[in-house]
Amino acid sequence: MAYIVFVNPSILKDAGMPVAGVFAATCMSAAFGTILMGAVARYPIALAPGMGLNAYFTYTVVKGMGVPWETALGAVFLSGVAFLVLTLAGVRQWVMAAIPPGLYSAVSAGIGLFIAFIGLHNAGIIKADPATMVTMGNLRDPNTCLAVFGILAIATLQAWNVRAAILVGILATTALGAALGLVHWQTQSYRWMDITSTMFHLNIKAAWGLGLLEIIFVFLFVDFFDNIGTLMAVSRKAGLIGKDNKIPRITTILLTDATATIAGSLAGTTTVTSYIECAAGVAAGGRTGVTSIVTGLLFILTLFIAPLVGAVPAAATAPALVVVGGLMMSSLMEIPWSDVCIAFPAFLTLITIPLTFSIANGLACGIISYVVMHVTRGRWRQIPFAAYILALLLVLRFVYIGSRA
Repeated sequence: MAYIVFVNPSILKDAGMPVAGVFAATCMSAAFGTILMGAVARYPIALAPGMGLNAYFTYTVVKGMGVPWETALGAVFLSGVAFLVLTLAGVRQWVMAAIPPGLYSAVSAGIGLFIAFIGLHNAGIIKADPATMVTMGNLRDPNTCLAVFGILAIATLQAWNVRAAILVGILATTALGAALGLVHWQTQSYRWMDITSTMFHLNIKAAWGLGLLEIIFVFLFVDFFDNIGTLMAVSRKAGLIGKDNKIPRITTILLTDATATIAGSLAGTTTVTSYIECAAGVAAGGRTGVTSIVTGLLFILTLFIAPLVGAVPAAATAPALVVVGGLMMSSLMEIPWSDVCIAFPAFLTLITIPLTFSIANGLACGIISYVVMHVTRGRWRQIPFAAYILALLLVLRFVYIGSRA
């Protein structure tokens, strides 16, 4: 998981956030959430700012909508509070019933394409083109070549099942860049003011005043279902699922996640969520919360390498986005492609997330088409009533967006 302490600041700096502050917030929120998960929920599950949501925060909300990052952090805080309330009220079952599992998988894969697309762009491998919209970048550029090396290095390390392949790839690419004179960095020390430059800078009042309900919903939705998917995978691998096929203490787990998101927004980072990488700890023998507590303590120790963050170039972090995006494609196997009424909405979700640069648009297209196809096919009784309400709200959303345009 340690790659996130380099990758998260590299993404959020494009939103105008201070790198040192985001680095510290990433370490602190990961430490807090992971230790809390181990001590309270007693599960070997680790948390950190989520990949995909940090890209959505930067490129869709801040850069795309023109929302200040302080206000966007306020939306993250409100999504955490909403998650907390919904969990306590038991509304999560209602939301889960409204959306088919096939769309969960499509959202995960769509987010993978989204962050891989951003990684390829940041690496210089692809670029904008007025004629074809997207085209190949300059592969003779030294930094682009360095990024290509990073992608191949990480992929090769993973093929050999090397532990911490992504982190090792980032460091190896940085070292090669330094040897070739492509990394320019001077020794520096951070003051307390630097590492707290994002702490308590969120603007909750502005987020509430702007009515950023759509943004809050996306943060809430992706965090919620990302957690469910991770919990199922890790719990099954650890043999922790009960005979009734349910996850013990799931309410405590979700409350812990919501609390971590609230704490992360206060520290100055995006939504904190469970990481599928914690399955590595389970594979190594972790079965209790002690595994999470140790991981959280290591995130605290990571704070002491803060001066090294400036040495990691975009050519070293962009490959991590590409590779992680590729790994998220595995969820496509869970979609029943033989059933067009589910497969086509899943496809629309998958393709519209990266092409519209919006997780919200992908979700909306998928849910609306899912309801429409089931109704026109005569399978309307198979759809939960909640799905109809959600689809209607999303149609009104598109009408509202169209009227503003």
